Amino acid sequence: MVADVVIAGAGPNGLMLACELSLAGVRPLVLERLPEPRRENRANGLVGQVVRMLDRRGLYQPLAGRSEPPRPIPAFFFGAVPMELGVLDDNPFYLLPVPQTRIERVLAERAAELGVEVRRGHELTGLSQHAGAVTVEVTGPNGRYEISGRYVVGADGAHSTTRKLAGIGFPGAVHDEIVSRLAEVAVPDEFVDPATGGLNVPGYGSIPPMYHRTERGLFAYARPASGPDMVFTVEWGAEGFDVDTPLTLDEVHDSISRVMGVDLPLRAPEGRGPHRVDRLIGVNTRLADRYRDGRVLLVGDAAHVHFVIGGPGLNLGLQDAVNLGWKLAAVIRGWAPAGLLDSYEAERRPAGERVAMHSQAQLALLAPGAEVTALRELFAELLRDRQTVARIANMMAGADIRYEMGVRETHRLVGRWAPDLLLKTDGGPVRLAELTTTARPLLLDLTEDASLGTAADGWRDRVDTVTARTGEVSITGLLLRPDCYVAWATDSPRPDHQERESLRTALATWFGPC
Repeated sequence: MVADVVIAGAGPNGLMLACELSLAGVRPLVLERLPEPRRENRANGLVGQVVRMLDRRGLYQPLAGRSEPPRPIPAFFFGAVPMELGVLDDNPFYLLPVPQTRIERVLAERAAELGVEVRRGHELTGLSQHAGAVTVEVTGPNGRYEISGRYVVGADGAHSTTRKLAGIGFPGAVHDEIVSRLAEVAVPDEFVDPATGGLNVPGYGSIPPMYHRTERGLFAYARPASGPDMVFTVEWGAEGFDVDTPLTLDEVHDSISRVMGVDLPLRAPEGRGPHRVDRLIGVNTRLADRYRDGRVLLVGDAAHVHFVIGGPGLNLGLQDAVNLGWKLAAVIRGWAPAGLLDSYEAERRPAGERVAMHSQAQLALLAPGAEVTALRELFAELLRDRQTVARIANMMAGADIRYEMGVRETHRLVGRWAPDLLLKTDGGPVRLAELTTTARPLLLDLTEDASLGTAADGWRDRVDTVTARTGEVSITGLLLRPDCYVAWATDSPRPDHQERESLRTALATWFGPC
């Protein structure tokens, strides 16, 4: 069998990449070693820019279970220090509290709609690169076999077989002294504060929802809209347990007692399991030394791992998939300009470095000790400054990214995420997100004379043009890449010859010659 792209891993990142490739007219094959989807949750929500990205693929509504577009949240945390986001004029922070099992199910359903083949119980066990293709060795229920693919993408997690077989290094830092525990439990209702969603614990007082740091460690609590309560602890230098013994509720209870200094009764949750209980010894921060080796590429945890606080993992990984998908498809379909696939690593590895940086900074703010407590007090003061809040919120959300577009960047929006717009078309009002579900390049012609479209005539086979009006902003023209970053923009009501030539340059730079 020959596949355009072989994807190792049917988690959210692998499935998202498969959908992106399929939308672009490329045939992916997804290999997943697990015979069926996980029933336990590995994550409990989506945070940051990825929520808006899913909206722009028509996936937010089925995930959220409602028809309204996403809205930013009023508050969050940095290193368990509260951060008020309502002070921002342009709040970039979005949250979608949905279990990973649902994320995978919705993405799997979308992939099936697009005709993606997913082979469960089939594991990538070997690969060899040669001219024009990669030969992949697969172990399945009926033995071993080979597949030839033009490219292979490792979306197979932190212990990625793909990364190891490609010989890609995974350097980083390890904190062996840190022990974290996570469990799905049932907390007695009388301890839950219905007003805040946090806890009221006798002998301690009010504990806010999500993260709470003490001098002895970190405690987090959440009661999801569906599913059991979640508790999470992080301790430094904790001892007194057998690392080879499975985590129990008693061990979780004892960890909470050490961190909080009070007793919090726990019991096993009701309902169908398995219910998640995880113990992790050590915290890894690692970044692949390259995201590509010839015809092998990496996305998600296969390329980067970091501390979980703030939930940056899926925000980072799913955006890797969206960035890579259209570029890989362009190469396979034959219209990619030179260097397009190389821009995947050039753009996404710095994003991974930035997440590694701020997740390590947050870990430092959680450590025990009076000095850290003093540092947190100072940091809390800094977070009363609106500019500081904006800077950190944009960083955590991934909204501060500005890609180098390789052309003369004369407009403030070039290289940045396209703003949400409400557009007036001949067919009625439409949100920009409704025009990007096809994952095709998009030229928005908002000029007075609707003249921009003619400048893109030579690219009509790969770039969609929409003529509209908007009274929200001064923008009169936007060229969007499929990942919704702006490749060209203008504010001129009637763009002159020079601006139209700059548009053609941007079209050629990102979408090949006409």
